[in-house]
Amino acid sequence: MAKPPIDDSSRPTSADVHLAARRGYHHGNLKEALIEAARRLIAERGPAGFTLSDAAKLAGVSPAAPYRHFKDRQSLLRDIAQLGFAALGERLGQAAAAGGPQGFSAMGRAYLAFAREEPAYYAAMFNSGTASEEAKSEGAEDPGFRMLREAVGRALGTHDAEAARRAAMLVFALTHGLASLSVPGSPARPRDLGDPEKLLDLGVDAMLRGLPAALAGGN
Repeated sequence: MAKPPIDDSSRPTSADVHLAARRGYHHGNLKEALIEAARRLIAERGPAGFTLSDAAKLAGVSPAAPYRHFKDRQSLLRDIAQLGFAALGERLGQAAAAGGPQGFSAMGRAYLAFAREEPAYYAAMFNSGTASEEAKSEGAEDPGFRMLREAVGRALGTHDAEAARRAAMLVFALTHGLASLSVPGSPARPRDLGDPEKLLDLGVDAMLRGLPAALAGGN
C-alpha cells in the first residue's frame, strides 16, 4: 500500500527563520546539501515520504535552514525534478550523437539506464506531480522529448514534424513504460518482466519497420 503524503504544515514560523538567520548559518553549500539529502530520502521513502525537517536533519542543519532556499517541500522536489530533467537530457543528447537507428536505440537505452541508476531523480520527475506542474507553467516542449522527436525523424527519414512527433510519442510510451516497470522498487514490476533492454530493442525494431507505412497512410 502506498504511503499517504506527509503533512508538511509543521514548518517553522517566520520568527524561527529570523532567529536562525540572526544566529548565523555557515554551510557553504546549504542548497546542494539539502538536495542531496532529499534525493537520499526519496530513494528510501519515495517523494511523499519525507518532510523538509527530515531533509534538514539528514543534512545536519536546523529545521529552519531549508527555508532560506525552499518555501516548502514541493519547491524542493521541483528543483530536484529540474535537475533530473537536465541530467536526463544530457544523457539523451550524448546517445543521440550516434545518429540513425543506432542513436534511436541508444537513446532508449540511456533512458532505461537513467531510471535504473537515478531512481530519486526519476521519482521526483514523474511520481511527485512536479513534472506536470512545470510543463504546464512553462508551456514548452521538454528538451528530452524534443531530442527524441528529432532522432525519430532522422531514423525514419522524414521531415514531417507532426509525423515525427506522433512516432516519438509512441517510442516514449514504450521506453517510459519499460523504465517505470523496471525501476528499483516499482510495485508494478511483473515478476517475469525479463530484460528491459531486450524488450526495448524488440519494440524499437518493430516500430522502425512498421511506422513508416503507418505514418504514410495517416494512421
